[in-house]
Amino acid sequence: MLGITWTDPAAKVTGAVEVRTKSAADGNWTPWVPLETDLDGRTETGRAGVRGSTEPLWVGPSNGVEVRINAGGKVSAELPAGLRLDTVDPGRGGSSAAEPAAFAADLPAEDPSATPSTDPVEPVPSEPAAPGDGTETPAEPTPAEPESPAPSEPATEEPTPPASPSPSASPSSSPAETLPPAPPSTVPKPPIVSRAGWGADESISPEAPEYLDGVKAVFVHHTAGSNTYSCADSAAVVRSLYAYHVQSEKWKDIGYNFLVDKCGTVFEGRKGGVDRPVFGAHTYGFNRESAGIAVIGTYTDATAPAAVTTAVARVAAWKLGQYKGDPAGSTVLTAGATGGNYFGTKYSFKQISGHRDGFNTQCPGNMLYGQLKSIRDLAAGPVTGLAVKSVTGAGLSGTTYYTRSAITVGWSASTPSAFVSKYELLVDGRSVATTAGTAASAPATLAVGTHQVQVRATHQSGKVTTSAAATVVAEQTAPTFTTKPNLALRTGTVNTTAVPLTLKWKATDAASLKEVRLTAPVAKTYGPTTTSASHTAKSGVATTWSMKAYDRAGNTATASVAGTPVVVQESSATRSGTWTTRSSSSYLGGKSYSSSSKGASLSWTFTGRSVALVASRATTSGQAYVYVDGVKVSTVDLKSSTTKYRDALWTKSWSSSAKHTVKIVVVATSGRPTITTDGIVYLK
Repeated sequence: MLGITWTDPAAKVTGAVEVRTKSAADGNWTPWVPLETDLDGRTETGRAGVRGSTEPLWVGPSNGVEVRINAGGKVSAELPAGLRLDTVDPGRGGSSAAEPAAFAADLPAEDPSATPSTDPVEPVPSEPAAPGDGTETPAEPTPAEPESPAPSEPATEEPTPPASPSPSASPSSSPAETLPPAPPSTVPKPPIVSRAGWGADESISPEAPEYLDGVKAVFVHHTAGSNTYSCADSAAVVRSLYAYHVQSEKWKDIGYNFLVDKCGTVFEGRKGGVDRPVFGAHTYGFNRESAGIAVIGTYTDATAPAAVTTAVARVAAWKLGQYKGDPAGSTVLTAGATGGNYFGTKYSFKQISGHRDGFNTQCPGNMLYGQLKSIRDLAAGPVTGLAVKSVTGAGLSGTTYYTRSAITVGWSASTPSAFVSKYELLVDGRSVATTAGTAASAPATLAVGTHQVQVRATHQSGKVTTSAAATVVAEQTAPTFTTKPNLALRTGTVNTTAVPLTLKWKATDAASLKEVRLTAPVAKTYGPTTTSASHTAKSGVATTWSMKAYDRAGNTATASVAGTPVVVQESSATRSGTWTTRSSSSYLGGKSYSSSSKGASLSWTFTGRSVALVASRATTSGQAYVYVDGVKVSTVDLKSSTTKYRDALWTKSWSSSAKHTVKIVVVATSGRPTITTDGIVYLK
């Protein structure tokens, strides 16, 4: 880490300060990077040796550095005295070094900006500011109507440790062991890496911490450094900031109360105890009633990750909760700055504010500042985006779920789980299960009937959110096959291994039918409105067709039908008239009967519940009458634009198996009198 410092903290560098460093890893120089100089130079003024400074910059392992300042050709006339480059080696914890690397110039003594003034200097408060121009007055953050002076003494310019704790605006510097117990917070404390955890070298800041009467607001900052650091280096970055504040700028300690890296890890800042109202140095003029949280990096153009906003919101909510604060509320702070005669003036602030709300600065960057509302919302609650996402153990039809009884309800919320105290599963408005805020599902057992299922989330603030209801019907009535499965022969090409047939059924359910599955002899699944399907079966083999109906709740019903397709060849028929035997491998059994004699007939008698006439067809094929049990039922035309063999072109089925006779009679159609038949197929 590095930065530029100078002797007089009230002086300014009016030019553009830029640095570049040489990588220790590959020897390459970085591009020129600007250092932010828009700081309040009066930070911790009154302490011996306090220096003015730029913001520090984390540069990673480097072995070379160059600095340039461009002030439009008036460099020597504009640079403050004692200008130097300070570099920081964070070490591995427990020690750090911040030594001047070089002096830029010896400025002319007659240059007022270069010569420290011997005139009396108006006392200024020791309250520090993160990035901001110390020579400018604090920005007025939508000032409220000035309130009447507080009955207690106004904050003094430099906190003076009282002999005993007293309710005044001055912070107390009493030893920690004499302090009363830290007040409990209304919300859980987030994980915080202690100073020992990040390797603070306590020997460089031996002064005892100072304390406030309480914390009325939290100011959010950014450190204005690099965003490219690794989170594994975050502790080193914090050590470097600590060393820079103490050894380069000559502050008593690191200025911020808390620091948050881009991965959401929270680090303890200024010593004194994270659960105490430690007097920090972060927001010029308003340190005496506030805490400061700094996000490591620059968020002028970059949006802070969700891990950052979550961590900042958790710390702010916890700290404000110690003093009955409201993260979504406002409070009145009394200015402790003397600039512009604002000392003692009261201003209204959001209880979670940005640094720029209290001082003329860009901090915490435009993007992070724009995220403060979402940080307040996270910290204050309620839980947002809560919705039922799934009901396991139930089937969904439209917007209604169906189950037998046992379900597991899954949900989601936009609010991170760290802010959720608990979730409750509600059935018809009654809590049936309670889970931790990290959970995303819970089980329930439902009685038969229609239910409204919801999820209720309790934010750590105590605010409650209830999701929209999901309708869940619990029912245990099995589906019904109102039409039992049945088989019928259908038209199509007949082979001894594949006789075409149709499987028919109809299933219903009192609530909601999901599907019907054919489980044997093949596996198929059909939708709730499907009632038939085409299949084939091997001739001469008894086949059982098994079906299972499912409703949305998981109730089932089974049914089956068995059938055997039987091929009866033409040679088994009773003949009349003239028939000629034809031979071809295309015919069933290799042979067929053909006739063009009017009135010639073939008849077959069988016992079954479905029958099909099998014939050969061509463009010259004629017609035939079909009689069933002595009654003419159809005239079939065997003519076809393409030649077909073993074609089942006429079928008839009955509701049950019985003995029937089918007879065909040659019509002797003019110009195409011939018909050729392979016999019949019946289903028994």
